[in-house]
Amino acid sequence: MGYDKLEELGVEVLAISVDSVHSHKVWNETELSKMVDGGIPFPMLCDRGGRIGTLYGVYDEKSGVDVRGRFIIDPDGIIQAAEILSPPVGRNPHELLRQIKAFQHTRATGEVIPSGWEPGDPTLKPSMALAGKVWEIWQPPKE
Repeated sequence: MGYDKLEELGVEVLAISVDSVHSHKVWNETELSKMVDGGIPFPMLCDRGGRIGTLYGVYDEKSGVDVRGRFIIDPDGIIQAAEILSPPVGRNPHELLRQIKAFQHTRATGEVIPSGWEPGDPTLKPSMALAGKVWEIWQPPKE
């Protein structure tokens, strides 16, 4: 997944770690630029002391680092989704895009996104008439 797909969705991306801006620069130039043409195209912010990481529940005070976390924050500043993974497991870019599209869709329409939804799939329109009848309208995808 390229950053351009996030840009197309109007998403602002920030990377934050306890590492210094100098470490970020070296990491971007020696590692990231070999994986992403030109290095990462979004800001990497320094969270010295883990204050931001502590607020988001990702700072490991014992080791002095932030564990990997991903947060989707809506235009009102409300966290809509959070994913926190230990270092051995990488994140899923497809799932990130799916969730962003789902949150944008529900914000624009007020519709509810069912489990397993993919862009273009049916959504649910909340109403009193829907209560107790979701099963009639929506069936989870069979795997």
